[in-house]
Amino acid sequence: MATSIKLSEDLKSRVARVVKGTDQSAHAFMVEAIRQETERAEKRRQFVSDAHAALADFDRDGMGYALAEIAAHYRARLQGRKSRKPKLRSWRK
Repeated sequence: MATSIKLSEDLKSRVARVVKGTDQSAHAFMVEAIRQETERAEKRRQFVSDAHAALADFDRDGMGYALAEIAAHYRARLQGRKSRKPKLRSWRK
């Protein structure tokens, strides 16, 4: 697929300065930048989708974990200590 991108003179100059003295061409630099940004956007989209799904689950059953308990659990695990996984609980009154 052939694609043409119109860049401002300022952006062209900035890209040229960035790649000067490297083994990378301006084209390769731009392709990599687009690949990285596409990956970031895809991850963000998935994150938002997962958050909406988690909220729908919570709205349906009212079950969740206490943030303080989750934080304490992971803090202990990161310090190499044993810790029981927090219990899922109902947040409905």
